[in-house]
Amino acid sequence: MNNKPPSWGEPAPWFHAHTTNNPQFAFSSLGGRFVGLAFLGDCSAKPVIKFLEAVNQSNLITRDDKSVRFAVTLNQRDLHDPQTLKAFPNQRIFYDEGGTVSKHYGALDKHSEQQEIFYAYWLILDPTLRVYAKGTLDEPDIFIKTMQKLPDPEYHSSPDIEPWAPVLLVPRVLESDFCETLIRYYQKGQPEPSGFMRTIGGKTLELQDNHVKRRTDISIDDKNLQAALKHRIRTRLTPEIAKAFQFQATRIERYIVACYDSSNAGFFKEHRDNTTKGTAHRRFAISINLNSDEYEGGELWFPEYGNRRYKPPTGGAIVFSCSLMHAATPVTSGTRYVTLPFLYDDAAARIREENNRFLGDGVEPYQSS
Repeated sequence: MNNKPPSWGEPAPWFHAHTTNNPQFAFSSLGGRFVGLAFLGDCSAKPVIKFLEAVNQSNLITRDDKSVRFAVTLNQRDLHDPQTLKAFPNQRIFYDEGGTVSKHYGALDKHSEQQEIFYAYWLILDPTLRVYAKGTLDEPDIFIKTMQKLPDPEYHSSPDIEPWAPVLLVPRVLESDFCETLIRYYQKGQPEPSGFMRTIGGKTLELQDNHVKRRTDISIDDKNLQAALKHRIRTRLTPEIAKAFQFQATRIERYIVACYDSSNAGFFKEHRDNTTKGTAHRRFAISINLNSDEYEGGELWFPEYGNRRYKPPTGGAIVFSCSLMHAATPVTSGTRYVTLPFLYDDAAARIREENNRFLGDGVEPYQSS
């Protein structure tokens, strides 16, 4: 095979694929829980039928916040097959049209110029989407027992160690007076609902959905205020990033003040910051709280790395890779003000400019300078 199935401890490749409910389901969105992933090929094949029967007879029931299971098929009819839907409830079946995903996972390969061969197998992935267990379809008992005995996702690395995310906490980035200046700038302006980026039809588009995100933003258009914020980030924060991550940030994307309010339980559900062509240049996300003592909730959470919550002090920053799944938990009391830049470098700036052709209507193109 050109591609081999991922082995124990190796990361599972990310992909987008069609499901019954979503034409472009992002596999990377499943982080933070265990994932059973079965490459079935065609659910009318006898080994697949036996595997499905075993799973269905086991009455395998799991909580979605602990584990989910998905099937991958090359046959579109399997999306509506009763036995497959029972074994993989909530219509969690990927239709792998053209076999791209299966080939990437080493499940489909050329046997000859005219024939392809399918290698049916299953994986169980840990909350960071690395291989926790694997087997063939003639081992349904191992699949079932492993799924039934999975540990709590928070303690998948060890029952004795509270996990932590690979994030950097940097206090004293912004002084309290400057934080208050940014808050007043927001309050005097006209903030707008904040969207999020998705790929639709090959284009990066900004969407609005208050089931995904409830936040309002204002752009810092005042050049002096923008320059003052930029100076503080470059002199107080980027040296710490260089020390901790050996990354020299030279570019800043967006100068905003954002607001999560308890009146509507402001939040942002689990997401990653660089999964579209229009955001692929982003390297590090920065969250600088402006009034940490004046609200409750509104913490950062990294589901792939346990249930620990992160809340920097006023003027302090949390820095993390844009590839990490994260969420802003609901604000339960008060109002959270925060500034949220992204950092990248000159090489990433070229990527950003090259990807202008993938930006949809309403997304402002970028010109490197």
